[in-house]
Amino acid sequence: MSEPDGFDVCVIGSGAGGGPVAAVVAEAGYRVVLLEKGPWYTRKDFKKDEVLTDRRQMFIPDRRREPHVWEKDLPEGREAWLTTTGWNGSLVGGATNLMSGFFQRMKPIDFRLRSEFGPVEGSTVVDWPIAYEDLAPYYDRVEREIGVSGRVVDHPWADERTGPFPYPAMKENPLSRVLDETCAEMGLHSVPLPRAVLPRRDGPRNRCNQSGYCASYGCTTGAKGSSRETVIPRALDTGRLDLRFGAHVTRILCDSKGRAEAAEYVGDDGRRQYVRAGIFVVACQAIETARLLLNSAGPRHPNGLGNGNGMVGKNLIFSTYGAGWGDFPYETFERRWPWMRDRRWPFVNRTLQDYYVIDDPRLGRRKGGTLDFLRMHPNPIQASVNESLYAEPPAWGWDLKKRLVRYFRETIHLRFEVFGDYTPIPEGEVVLDPGVRDVYGMPVARARVHRHPRDLETAEWLTARGREILEHMGAENLQSPVVGTESTNLQAGTCRFGADPETSVLDPDCRSHEVENLFVSDASCMPTGGSIPFTFTVYANAFRVAERIVEQLGGAR
Repeated sequence: MSEPDGFDVCVIGSGAGGGPVAAVVAEAGYRVVLLEKGPWYTRKDFKKDEVLTDRRQMFIPDRRREPHVWEKDLPEGREAWLTTTGWNGSLVGGATNLMSGFFQRMKPIDFRLRSEFGPVEGSTVVDWPIAYEDLAPYYDRVEREIGVSGRVVDHPWADERTGPFPYPAMKENPLSRVLDETCAEMGLHSVPLPRAVLPRRDGPRNRCNQSGYCASYGCTTGAKGSSRETVIPRALDTGRLDLRFGAHVTRILCDSKGRAEAAEYVGDDGRRQYVRAGIFVVACQAIETARLLLNSAGPRHPNGLGNGNGMVGKNLIFSTYGAGWGDFPYETFERRWPWMRDRRWPFVNRTLQDYYVIDDPRLGRRKGGTLDFLRMHPNPIQASVNESLYAEPPAWGWDLKKRLVRYFRETIHLRFEVFGDYTPIPEGEVVLDPGVRDVYGMPVARARVHRHPRDLETAEWLTARGREILEHMGAENLQSPVVGTESTNLQAGTCRFGADPETSVLDPDCRSHEVENLFVSDASCMPTGGSIPFTFTVYANAFRVAERIVEQLGGAR
């Protein structure tokens, strides 16, 4: 093996789970190697090119080289197929480059769902082994160091926090005011949505250019709080980080005592290489993290690294997702609200959490979710698809052309997105596919994506509430074709952390119960996801885990 002296820490994956660990450990005085399978793109590479980014999917692997196998229960029966679903960003900084940057905190109730709502038949739902108070200081840290903009407004589900946001809220489209007034009339609370986006220049990072191309696109100004823009440069500045991109890690090898000893990876040149370290941190996102550990079987870990209890890959969860939208023709609504003529600003930046807990005669008392409001993404190809296929009736030819004129020149479009808890069940898991291998000869991940029926019930209920708000606003052409699907860019649960080594993979510090020098710092540790996007929580927990790693190494030098 190469590098006999090795590193203090090897981090595999450079996104929200890996980047903070690399920075904190390097700044504490230790040598770190960061292995990232994707390329190192810079701002100039992040073009607003829908064909390149969305259609040709430049930021994820080629399905012919590195597929996933996706298994689901469909109306016609259980089926499985090769897909790129589950790959969410293969580049330095990972999927944080491509996020929208909706940064909401989990709430105290999210850490104790089983205690608060009781067991759910057919589910493996459990409480977290840590509480909100354990993570709160790290939420504060993320807001400062990653950069979160927002405005604190008191409401029944307001975050427990110690002060204002470090950056002021983004400039808002006037439609935000209409939404606020409508919700107030309905007895609801439309409040500013915090964003990991800078409204002003800060050091090497420029302010947001208000293009609206956030989700799925890299940021050309550095305003978005990606790991690549924030923590990785800090780690590099120490001179103690060795960043290796184009490094596809295939296995983690162990010594005769079962301790992790080396990471095996294949470089862009096709050569198989090895890197030694004292501590290994895996942060590849939940599906690929589970796959790597399962592929790392050896004499002391015959079922996969850290998998003596068979729990690696179990309890795969996503976020339960739904969406709807409506139209606001300029001609109609500018007569009613003249100030809506200021149409330039792309961000509505509103969230509604009045339904975070549902108490409904039909559904009973249960965990609910969040409604986030935003303008429709500016992507013209996707807009054309929506107007052609999802509108009633479907259109093509001259009718479609007229619709597109109306869509782009005469109307503003408001969308809501539903984020709800995804109930963990035993059937949801990641295993190694017995027949499909990637270009490097390793078994690929087979994601068994199965759902608890209550998730669809909750999503339908929340989607109906979103439609009611748009109706009260006077929206036309209301549509909600997406209800109850899984948001696969948010994945978690495959290496659950907990106090009991029999039922969890990691201890409360995200250290393997079985391998003392192995940590997992991405969303794989999360037993439940909360009713919000995960990235903020992953960042916060990664800073927390990084401090535990420094302690295990002997403290800052």
